[in-house]
Amino acid sequence: MNNLKSQSYKINRTDFEKRNQHRGFALWFVGLSGSGKSTLANGLQAKLFENGFNTIVLDGDNTRLGINKDLGFNDIDRNENIRRVAEISKLFIETGHIVINAFISPFEINRTLARNIISNEDFIDVYINSSIATCEKRDTKGLYKKARAGEVNDFTGISSPFEAPKKPDIEVRTDEQTPEESINYLFEQLKSKL
Repeated sequence: MNNLKSQSYKINRTDFEKRNQHRGFALWFVGLSGSGKSTLANGLQAKLFENGFNTIVLDGDNTRLGINKDLGFNDIDRNENIRRVAEISKLFIETGHIVINAFISPFEINRTLARNIISNEDFIDVYINSSIATCEKRDTKGLYKKARAGEVNDFTGISSPFEAPKKPDIEVRTDEQTPEESINYLFEQLKSKL
């Protein structure tokens, strides 16, 4: 570690944000499997893009198929999954991007770790809140059924706990709104932060 040195670049975050005409920050979508995180991340990214904002989505399934494919779902691997994603998010924020992270992030300690890496001023905790009953009805992958049958271990909400955010910056009730209503609600909530 003694031989490492942070590199400085000619173009810095302020330059990117000035060109983009918006600041970089991270939205951290938290919620159970099937709550709508990926659907809302995809829809919000499209809406932001249509309005001229530079965005990227980091999604739990996609990162676990790539950079985090060596990780499992035990507590240690879940922490490492979130740590890596937070570090990647921070790099994108430095280039003026709005980073939409869609991760179950089941434990408060995971979210605190991500917030500490990214920074309190650049981290927006978004609770994609849906009842477990609704999530099970939406279960397109059949994971809840497998978890209840004991075929999937460490499944959040069934065989592994989910610690709901106590005071999220934004809460979206996806069991009470359509995806379009939820996306519009999120966009309205973000206007003051852009």
